[in-house]
Amino acid sequence: MADPLAGVSPRTAAILCYIPTIGWIPAVIVLAAKKFKSDHIVRFHAFQGLYLFACWLAVNWIIRPLASTLSDHFIRIDHILEGLILGVSIFMMVKAAHDQPYVLPIIGELAQRSAAE
Repeated sequence: MADPLAGVSPRTAAILCYIPTIGWIPAVIVLAAKKFKSDHIVRFHAFQGLYLFACWLAVNWIIRPLASTLSDHFIRIDHILEGLILGVSIFMMVKAAHDQPYVLPIIGELAQRSAAE
């Protein structure tokens, strides 16, 4: 059977890991693929994309319900955080497209440790 990821370049794999809300799927595929098992940079992007998705989940599952109890007269913090995560995702897609591994605060350090294992 042919490798389904044979035509996927490391750069493309890294970019796909940052697609907002669905980037976790390519990230898991990249981490499971034999093709990228020894590619530290692609694995770093996959882990960082997963951790960024985990941040998005935390906003949607924890902060959004808390923020919805506040008055609608204020700018909701969950909307601000979602916008921030979207902006970081786009920024990371651009960095990955230019083969520049950018380490985000906190989750980037976790991703580096995870990719090294």
